[in-house]
Amino acid sequence: MEIGANSPDEKDGYGRSLRKWLTGPKSIGFYLFLLILVTIVPALAISAVLLQRNDAAQREVVETLAEAMAGSIAEAVDRELSGMVTTLRVLSTTRSLSVGNLQDFYERAKMALAGTGSYLIVLDESMRQLMNTRVPYGTPLGPTSDPASARQALEARTAVISGVFLGQVSQKWVFNVILPFLPEDQPPLLLVLTRDAESMSDALSEQMLRGGWNASLIDRDGTVISSSFMSSTVGKPFFLNIGAGTSSQVARLSESVDSQSYVAIVDESAYSGWKVVVWAPTATVEEPTRRALRSLFAGSLITITIGTLAAWLLGRQIAGPVRRLAYDARRLGAGQTVDAMRYPIAEVTTVSSALSEAAADRKTAENDIRLLMREVAHRAKNQLTVVSSMAKQTARSSRSLPAFLDSFQKRLYGLARSTDLLIAGGATGVELRELLMAQIEPFRPEDLKRLGVSGPPFRLSNQAAQTIGLAIHELATNAAKYGAFATRTGRLSVSWAVEGDLLVLNWREHLTLLRRRPVRRGFGTEIIERMLGGTLDAEISRTFHRDGLECIFRIPLKRLVPERIHTAAQG
Repeated sequence: MEIGANSPDEKDGYGRSLRKWLTGPKSIGFYLFLLILVTIVPALAISAVLLQRNDAAQREVVETLAEAMAGSIAEAVDRELSGMVTTLRVLSTTRSLSVGNLQDFYERAKMALAGTGSYLIVLDESMRQLMNTRVPYGTPLGPTSDPASARQALEARTAVISGVFLGQVSQKWVFNVILPFLPEDQPPLLLVLTRDAESMSDALSEQMLRGGWNASLIDRDGTVISSSFMSSTVGKPFFLNIGAGTSSQVARLSESVDSQSYVAIVDESAYSGWKVVVWAPTATVEEPTRRALRSLFAGSLITITIGTLAAWLLGRQIAGPVRRLAYDARRLGAGQTVDAMRYPIAEVTTVSSALSEAAADRKTAENDIRLLMREVAHRAKNQLTVVSSMAKQTARSSRSLPAFLDSFQKRLYGLARSTDLLIAGGATGVELRELLMAQIEPFRPEDLKRLGVSGPPFRLSNQAAQTIGLAIHELATNAAKYGAFATRTGRLSVSWAVEGDLLVLNWREHLTLLRRRPVRRGFGTEIIERMLGGTLDAEISRTFHRDGLECIFRIPLKRLVPERIHTAAQG
């Protein structure tokens, strides 16, 4: 085995340790740190998204301003060129030109153009210069340096604006505005107004170019006429590929040159076909966003560092009291007394007080449990006594074992339903309406109109509820066998009211015709007469009307109400 290599057992050990750490309990400082992260990270993410959207909106605004700037420059260029064409039209009306007196025309034109930066050239139809206000009149001149534009103007018989070219006379980069002069009885001439290309930089400098943005004016061939970036680029092809055949509409371009990306806004001059390009490096445009992101990142690191320190300090403040609470909880589990303590954290103080109260409540609960166990034993004996009596009475009234089992089982179910209500009610007793519905429900027909239960709220003691529940079960069983529920049209009405110190309970069955009167006393009669009459001192009235049975029970209230309510009433 190589020295320093980890064996499979060591790797498994590392994996088990990692899983144990991931699935095991963590310190409260760890969760506080997670809480800080959960709070900060979404906020930072939202801030980054909002910052990105804000950058996109700002960039859109900047590019819109750049579009407006390009359009403004294009309009300024059109005004300059239109003014030059207008100047040519005015000069073409000079009389000395019409009569062929070029020397006089030279003097007048030179005087008119003084200080404008423009110079006038007159060409014949062979494209030779007849005069040029850049030089004294009579100076020998050669052909024009831009014959193509001159021929185009002569053929089209309209004004033509050339691109930028190097003038032979000026030895500078210039451009021409050419207007044909077509007299009726003389050979045609061409009036050329020429200007230095650098003079167009005034149109660019009028715009407030900031934030790394630059503007360039280029001709139809893509050659730079003027630029706010570097004057040395005049006469050279523009370094971005903006497309020589683009339409006159404003266009946004993104180009890369020498691994550097640029954003360019292109607008075309409708008058000359020249293009105005407002451009800037992409890095310059995006620099504000990058600065904001760097600031956000630095602020995030500082915030997380402060949060981590705060989580560590808070964890120490909480861990000590929590360990003390764990010690008190063990004392509580051992049944020992726990004293309430005051801590710097209010919630921990509350828990300490709760543990102290829980220790005291446990003592009380243990005493209550002992008392409850005695009560359960007492109730169990009572239940067994009732079950024993039920079994004996059912056996005496049953003719066979199946009949005994059926009757005894149904009576046990009725007793169980009463017991459920006793458990749910506890010491406060059982509501009479709930007891009646629980006992009648298994026998009730689907038609709700055939059962009516009415009376004021009234709570029974546990013993009274058990006895009355058995009696109501027997009455409901008889109603299902022989009475209101044994026919399709029978109805049962149960009502009660408090009259003085008595509870008057009325059981009334309504049938079309009573089927038959009972001839022998059954277990139901025993329950009603012995348990209700004997246990609750009830006065019982049973009447068989022609349309059904009516039972009226008058029971003293002192035999019915729960002990707590009775004690409170006496107090």
